[in-house]
Amino acid sequence: MPVLFPTFEEMLHPQRVDPAIRGRAARARTEAPLDPINLFNINWLKPDPDPETGARGINYLVMPHALTNVDAEIVVLIAKDFPTGSHKVGPAYSVLIEKYVNGEIEPDKHTLVFPSTGNYGIGGSWVGPRAGFKSMVILPEGMSRERFEKIESYGAAYIKTYGSESNVKEIYDECKRLVREQPETIRIMNQFSEMGNYRFHYHVTGNVIAELEPELRARLGTRGIAAFCSAMGSAGTIAAGDRLKQVFPDCRIVGLEPIQCPTLYNNGYGSHEIQGIGDKHVTWIHHVTNMDALACIDDIECLRILQVFTNPVGGETLMKVYGVDGETACKIAGAFGISGVCNLLGAIKTARHFGLGKRDVIVTVATDGPDRYRSVMQHWDEQHPLTPAAVEARVGGILRHQKTDWMKDGTPGNRRQWHNLKYYTWVEQQGKTVEELNAQLDPEWWLAEQAKIAELDRKIAALRG
Repeated sequence: MPVLFPTFEEMLHPQRVDPAIRGRAARARTEAPLDPINLFNINWLKPDPDPETGARGINYLVMPHALTNVDAEIVVLIAKDFPTGSHKVGPAYSVLIEKYVNGEIEPDKHTLVFPSTGNYGIGGSWVGPRAGFKSMVILPEGMSRERFEKIESYGAAYIKTYGSESNVKEIYDECKRLVREQPETIRIMNQFSEMGNYRFHYHVTGNVIAELEPELRARLGTRGIAAFCSAMGSAGTIAAGDRLKQVFPDCRIVGLEPIQCPTLYNNGYGSHEIQGIGDKHVTWIHHVTNMDALACIDDIECLRILQVFTNPVGGETLMKVYGVDGETACKIAGAFGISGVCNLLGAIKTARHFGLGKRDVIVTVATDGPDRYRSVMQHWDEQHPLTPAAVEARVGGILRHQKTDWMKDGTPGNRRQWHNLKYYTWVEQQGKTVEELNAQLDPEWWLAEQAKIAELDRKIAALRG
């Protein structure tokens, strides 16, 4: 049976998929997770239907005010129920399918290489073999053990490069070596430069949030979307903000990076522990001239809060001391990875920085769950045994009193500086021209990239005959 591929519109609105295909995909989610039909499970809906209505709503969590200590509502999209446990499978698929329908890759001829620091590579290791391609992931040797195990389990190979999260230059160098040695067979699926990554989040993630807004308005008494926060790894997720700003003109886009690697903040560099973000360069697909603020987050604070969320002592204390109900505490425990906590801290910082109030909504993303950080958290539990007093100190000092330091507003001068930083990676190292770089200063360049989705969908649908 030939592989069936979803369109961008079907990833946004799975209910529009042919019912027979949708039924097969629903069964395969648990019965056959490696069946290619699971490509139709790449969406932001909850995995299970509502027992009363039978509908599958958008998968999200409203953070308790007792934890955030801000008046604004912080809404977190939950990505752990995507086929690979992270929404990054969406960009991996989108980059692949765009190249496939445009005739740039062939299943029996090309090996797909996914340069990554984690979740995108895992997404590629799952998507590539499902679409009939040999696949390989390049990622730093310092990433969590679980990442490498997942890549192997999905049927892909991997190459370890030097360093940890922020050592992307070494990944690029390995891509160049493979292309140089095997030019006829190697094809690079570069999340940092391929606009398929941008388009997935602009169209799918951005519109999902826009369509969630009426539900939030009815449930919480809010109005519009006041801000969208996202840490930048490839800077794909933050593209959702471009769509939200079109729907809600007052929406602010806030980018996040680690204090330990503050590339946009002050041309900084360094290693850090927030796996999935802070890759020490400004990516080609990042629409930096549309960003309203930048905030830096401490990696140790992220790890400390993730331990609170995932440790039983933490969960018990959240319920007893802060009044978090059991269902919400369990949902929090299963929803967040390290970068998701970073996004949460950034959302709190955003609320404080902009003075957002009771009718304002800040949306962010829990990009993966705790399953790929078990070894990291086991080490933390051994080295830093958690007590109720420690939980209260962390919730009080990190969540409830998150500071507004390490922030920069997106002034015209700062936006131009962020844009100019692309030169050193993309023109000097990766073969882009100054003319191509300058073209991104024109908003029409980004509108043209967004407009390609309709034609791509027509080509994807045509594959079904």
